[in-house]
Amino acid sequence: MSQFDTTAPYYAAYRPGIPKEAVELLAQRVAGKEHRALLDLGSGTGQVPLALAGAMTEIDVVEQDAGMLAEAAKALAGLPLTVRLHNAPAEAFTPLASYRADLVTVCRAFHWMDQDMVLSRLEDMTAPDATVAVMGDGSLWTARTAWTDALRALIQEYLGTERRAGVGKRYAAHNRPYREILAESAFGQVEEHTVAVEREWSTETVIGYLYSTSFAARPLFGERVDDFERRARALLDEHAAAGGGLIEPASFQIVLGRRG
Repeated sequence: MSQFDTTAPYYAAYRPGIPKEAVELLAQRVAGKEHRALLDLGSGTGQVPLALAGAMTEIDVVEQDAGMLAEAAKALAGLPLTVRLHNAPAEAFTPLASYRADLVTVCRAFHWMDQDMVLSRLEDMTAPDATVAVMGDGSLWTARTAWTDALRALIQEYLGTERRAGVGKRYAAHNRPYREILAESAFGQVEEHTVAVEREWSTETVIGYLYSTSFAARPLFGERVDDFERRARALLDEHAAAGGGLIEPASFQIVLGRRG
């Protein structure tokens, strides 16, 4: 079982979208170009391609999980541009020799990848002035508020103190800044942008979000999943009533790299 088995429908319905400021920043990178090809690696359910579709002339979606790719296909169906779907890991994606992407995006997925390998392979499939964008914003596991702390403690009561990464796996924390990784690649001209985001959750959307993750997917709880959900709902309802809602202050980070 992969860390994403059973999570795709929840991912499509409950994962937060891409901030409009990030979409505008990325669209500016290809503005004015006649050819605007987007390559989205580790695409999940296609959030980034969908958000950027209006700025592109063609899109390649690369996702190794078949369930996620099926959700992306539904989300992107009917767009008035060429969309190609690839069921492959980022490390193995191999386009036609003539293919050149103008913008490469990796959102909330770079930590799962062999980063040096991916960046090296991108050298031969990107335009000379292409931008590589690595983006992310943490999770409700890493958020630090009273209600997320209580929720994380409840998850740990059921699954142990270490963060899970799917059934039988532990999460390997990534501590090296992405700007350093990009700086050592061919895309070494790096700049960073941070978008402040305040998200308002409900009990229902938090539960759906948890089931979309590798650290709290339903299969991890086994026969105790209903008991966990009952207690999680009670905890969230209590915090929402006491604190005026379930608010998550977050930072969405965009690291951009280009050739020097």
